[in-house]
This record gives sequence, C-alpha cells and structure tokens, in this order.
Amino acid sequence: MTDVNEVVPAVRPEAPEPGRRATPPDRWAPWRRGAVVAVLTALVALAVAVPALVPDTPAHLGGLWETVLPWSVLLVPVAAAAALVRRSIPAGPAALLLLAVWLSGPGKPLITPDPGVEPNLTVVTHNVNAATTDTGSVSGVLLSAAPDLVALEEVTWEQWEDYDAELTGSLPYSVREGTVGLWSRHPIVGAEPVDTGMGWARALRAEVDGPGGVFAVYVVHLASVRMGSSGFDVERRNAGVSALGEAVSREPLERVVLMGDLNASTDDRGLEPLTSRMDSAHEAGEGLGFSWPADFPMVRIDHILTRGTTAAQAWSLPRTGSDHVPVAARLRL
Repeated sequence: MTDVNEVVPAVRPEAPEPGRRATPPDRWAPWRRGAVVAVLTALVALAVAVPALVPDTPAHLGGLWETVLPWSVLLVPVAAAAALVRRSIPAGPAALLLLAVWLSGPGKPLITPDPGVEPNLTVVTHNVNAATTDTGSVSGVLLSAAPDLVALEEVTWEQWEDYDAELTGSLPYSVREGTVGLWSRHPIVGAEPVDTGMGWARALRAEVDGPGGVFAVYVVHLASVRMGSSGFDVERRNAGVSALGEAVSREPLERVVLMGDLNASTDDRGLEPLTSRMDSAHEAGEGLGFSWPADFPMVRIDHILTRGTTAAQAWSLPRTGSDHVPVAARLRL
C-alpha cells in the first residue's frame, strides 16, 4: 500500500529534442482553408454582376448563362455549405457577396420598391399556343385583369374568330397580322405588319388613341431558340431582335409599348437592340415573373417593354391551356 505521505513527483513536459523547436499553432489556417471555394464563388458573383463577361463562344454559352441567370441563386447555399464544411473564413463572405449581387441583379424584382405612380393603362400579353382549343377559358383569364390592351401570339386562323367574339365585348377594337393580334378598349387608328425576317407576319405595329393621345403598340412573336449539336441556336431570333430594334429606333411616336413572346430573358445579350432602347415593365414586378414552361416556369420569355411610360405594377396571370403563362402590367402613360 502506498504511503499517504509519499511525495509523488510532478510530471514535467518532455523537453524538445536538441535542435528542434515546438511547432506553434497555425493561426492562418482558417484563412487558407477553402481558398479555392472562395475564389470560385467570387468568380460566379462577378459573372452574375456582369454576365457579359461570360464569352458567347463556343455555342452561345454567354446567352445561355444570361437566360438561366435567376437560377444562379441556387449556388448561394452550395457556397455557404462548402464554407462551413471547410471552416473557411474567406468562403463565408464570398457566399454573402454572391447573394448580395444576385439580389441587386436578377433577384431585384423581389425587393423592388413601389414606383409610386398612378397607372392609367393595363396591358396583357399571352402566347396562346396554336394547339389550345378552349379559347373561352383563355379569354376569361385574360379579361380577369380588366385590361385595356390584350396582345396575343400564335393565334391560328381557326382561333381568331373565337377570340374575337370573346374579347370584343370588353375590347371592341382589334387588328391582326399573321399569327399575332391586338385587342383594345381604345380606338386603333392605324396598323401595319413589321418584318422580323421570318417569312410571314409575326409582328405588328399599331397606333392606339388612348390616355394622353396616340401611342405606338408593337405585338411580337420572335423565332424560337433551340439546343442542338452546335449549341444554343439563337441566330434567327437575334435577327428578329435587330429588325425590331431598328423599327423602335425609327418610331416617330414618343410613347411605345412592346408586348409579346421574345423567346429570351431580358438579361440575354441578344435582346440588347431592344433593351438598350426600352425598359422592362417587370422592373416594377411581383416576384421573378417566369412565364415558360407553364407546367414549371423557369424563365421569363414573355415581356412587356416600354418607352416614354412608367410601369406601376407587373405580374403573372393564372395558367391557361397554353404552354406559356400570361403576363400583365399597369402603366402610366
């Protein structure tokens, strides 16, 4: 048995071997960890802030990136999770930077303040889809917004009479060119087709005598884009955009409203001939305003663009039988 009075010697730390020093803790390790994650996140934030930096070649990848730009927010939780896993100090702020850039760019409609203007014109545009048969239900959805103007795209000859009968009770003035049409509460005092290089009429220009006098209205259905072996095919659409941009630049009337299926997001550099001359009504929008495909909208390709007017509100209407969702806006002319 150990004597209680026995003195137990103190345990001393082992001295380092001669010629060696104890390794101090690495205080910079949290800053170095996750450096690659931080840099990649910062580069994504830069691409969101200035999407034009993403090259359009090969295969129009820049345009594709701009089309899906609102979905870049999904990279924020990925970057934040990577920062936590790596216990990285710089990766955390990089994730916050990406979120801030997204909110100031593609996510801006979520936080856009009320412009504070009193609207005097409500407009609706909808690609009704040539295969739609229940025109009555479609017209009911469109009229539920109490519109002053309704622009329709992809209207067949068979559908035209049905839509005309269902809409003219509220919108007595109408005009059609090819597969696009316009119905108006106010008199239409002139109309003509607009050549977008499609070979047949898919755009029109009308003059409407509405609040404050005559203003110009364009109804447009641009060429579709395709993903093929050569990548994101946008040539025909971009040719139509250029033609429209020239038409708008020559437009003698100061106030212009352009509505329709542009088959592109307004972030897409291909729309620059239009977006450099006109404003998107969705800057005063509610939510991200995705309009296609109707089953699970992922991108806004149906637009209301204006010049010489101010948007007070923009929103999406309920689904119809089309593969597009109708979009509406209230404007101040």
